[in-house]
Amino acid sequence: MEKQCIKEYMEMYSKIAYGKNLKYATKPEIWGALSTALMSQIVDKWHDTRKAYKAHKAAYYLSAEYLMGRALGNNLINLQAYDEIAELLKELGVNVNEIEEVEEDAALGNGGLGRLAACFMDSSATMHLPVQGYGLRYRNGLFKQYFKDGGQLEEADEWLGYGDPWSIRKDDYTVEVKFQDMTVKAIPYDVPIIGYGGEIINTLRLWQAEPLCEFNFNLFNNQEYDKALEEKNRTEDITRVLYPNDSNDQGKLLRLKQQYFLVSASMQDIVRDFKKHHGNVWGDFAKWHAIQLNDTHPVLAIPELIRILVDEEGEEFDKALDIARTTFAYTNHTILQEALEKWDIRLMEILFPRILQIIKAIDERLQTELGHKGYTMEKMNPCLILKDGKVHMANLAIYVGFALNGVAKLHTEILKETELHHWYTLYPYKFQNKTNGITPRRWLVLANRELAHLITNRLGNESWAMDLTKLKQLTKYIEDEGFLEELMAIKHEKKVQLAHYIEEKEGITIDPDSLFDIQVKRLHEYKRQHLNALYILDLYFRLKENPELDIPKVTFIFGAKAFPGYYRAKSIIRLILAIADLINKDEGVSKKMKVVFVSNYNVSYAQKLVPAADLSKQISTAGKEASGTGNMKLMLNGAPTFGTYDGANVEIVGESGEENNFIFGLRVEDIEKLQNNYNPRAYYEQNPDLKRVLDALVDGTLNDGGTGCFRELYDSLLNGVNWDRADQYYVLADFKAFKEEQEKVFEAYKNKKKWAQMSLMNIANSGVFSSDRTIMQYANEIWGINPVE
Repeated sequence: MEKQCIKEYMEMYSKIAYGKNLKYATKPEIWGALSTALMSQIVDKWHDTRKAYKAHKAAYYLSAEYLMGRALGNNLINLQAYDEIAELLKELGVNVNEIEEVEEDAALGNGGLGRLAACFMDSSATMHLPVQGYGLRYRNGLFKQYFKDGGQLEEADEWLGYGDPWSIRKDDYTVEVKFQDMTVKAIPYDVPIIGYGGEIINTLRLWQAEPLCEFNFNLFNNQEYDKALEEKNRTEDITRVLYPNDSNDQGKLLRLKQQYFLVSASMQDIVRDFKKHHGNVWGDFAKWHAIQLNDTHPVLAIPELIRILVDEEGEEFDKALDIARTTFAYTNHTILQEALEKWDIRLMEILFPRILQIIKAIDERLQTELGHKGYTMEKMNPCLILKDGKVHMANLAIYVGFALNGVAKLHTEILKETELHHWYTLYPYKFQNKTNGITPRRWLVLANRELAHLITNRLGNESWAMDLTKLKQLTKYIEDEGFLEELMAIKHEKKVQLAHYIEEKEGITIDPDSLFDIQVKRLHEYKRQHLNALYILDLYFRLKENPELDIPKVTFIFGAKAFPGYYRAKSIIRLILAIADLINKDEGVSKKMKVVFVSNYNVSYAQKLVPAADLSKQISTAGKEASGTGNMKLMLNGAPTFGTYDGANVEIVGESGEENNFIFGLRVEDIEKLQNNYNPRAYYEQNPDLKRVLDALVDGTLNDGGTGCFRELYDSLLNGVNWDRADQYYVLADFKAFKEEQEKVFEAYKNKKKWAQMSLMNIANSGVFSSDRTIMQYANEIWGINPVE
């Protein structure tokens, strides 16, 4: 990349956009000028990539979320221009890290599902695969999290404040999306996805909702200002926030409208492109297209494609259904019933009755097919798309789709054997496993440049960044004390960097020489952040009793957002903050341990936390975590896993060895035996330490700010609340095993060489968890697409 050319473009852009010479530009303005200059350098290759792809079958990835993180640093890594641009910025008197920090994380996702989609986009481009992503361009994303008065509060995530130089608005590809009560414009914004090396640039197309008419001039002229803007506001609400609160009908309608907006715009776009290049030969549609549905959010794409083919292209219904059956594939991300979407039929009737008609016709075909197989109505019931007044989206996806995949070996087996066994007996050939992966470019080359340089130095070149299995060669250094010392020196450096950042952002001082025990992920009861919290409280009580307790100094770090309407998840955050306040203010105990809950956990924060972690907490109830990808990021950066035998933890341990990790607690088969006669109160009564920490929730030891939420949390574990049985995620059953395993962690951490070897074995054996491997399996085994040169 020509450095002088970049500099000249930045100078020109600064004058045009900001009306000033570059030397007077602010850091946000330098970020905008640099990003735009880099965009100018890649546009031709982006165009060439699109042109090359047109001669080949392509895959289209539909997802409600893309948790992208910042673009500048990642794109510089993939362009292999990071050091060159850092040098250019130094000449301008600024540090590249300061410019990176200016950029807001794109607020387009929330948890692992969205981050996986982002990793898949990166890997598709890096592996030269013709894959286009489709999503929504949320103006405000989920929310920005902050803590006040001991609890989580939310505010709008206005990530577009400094503009969006990393996307291009494509007005000429605008489509209209029609609801029963309104028609809106879907405006595409194309985001370049730069493959490693910069030769291939794929596209993520994000749709933004805009009104057909900006405002009603006559109403405005009559001074009815609110009414004049009513349609504009209702339209923009569609892409205003990710996952609007759906606790009432208005929220449900908005969320359903959001989903249909995504799929209708995307299907119209795909059909339009097919007609342009292949005419109306609809029998060939599946030869050129594979559409992957990332969970149930985009499943309405199935009836929407059928609607377009039947109503607009004149195809017969059964032929359109056959086209859909050879085009769509579905990824299941969860066994949790509340996450397998079921929409009220009456809501679909309100928004798009024609789509509901098509779904009813599909359900009729399903019943006819099952009838021919000898199914009674009772046996059909689990498979029905329409039942109990609801549309069951997963059933629609499984029936019509030609492939269904889980995202870890254990998850897929649970789907086949229990949760979706009724489907597996019908269509065993549809079921596949695609264990998730992560991109090593963002999660090691960018996030941990020091470790990446060490690996490159020892392996001789950077090719491992595109073939992560080459990290296996590092095992030859397992007894090399010099290498192990270098490895641990880098870990300490990352811990120092994180400690500085936490002090600056959270106002809490932590010791980089302490064990960094990190649990960062979405807040949900099954992920059991509260099990970790109860253990920490127990450790506090023991340190109060015995200040000389023989443990290494430890810092427990949490990061998570709770959905605004998820009361108990917010209670768990309040609990952890209360425990942190109790411990950090205790002059004696705080010398041995500290607790930090970082605010507004996101991709950029994760890029600081993951390389600094000594220990990776992955403690979900066995059988509940489909896969996890945070566990892979932490493994890649050398943190042993402390976890249950769940999700991808099973495969992590299989790769790096149980002796290099810490596995505890009930397994799936244990829970199956226990669940029908589980009595959490027995654990409470028989374990004095457990009783003490649970009682602390209600005896005044901890302050819940007068909310009563700690009592509710206590009852949820011991007595059951409303329709939930007591301790449905087996927190109390696993407490003793958790505590015993944590003691093993403390003992292992005292042996610095052994800990370094455990860290190395995790890094060296993380190659299989590259999203490059995952995406090639999708390409070869589901989509039927090939790399394009």
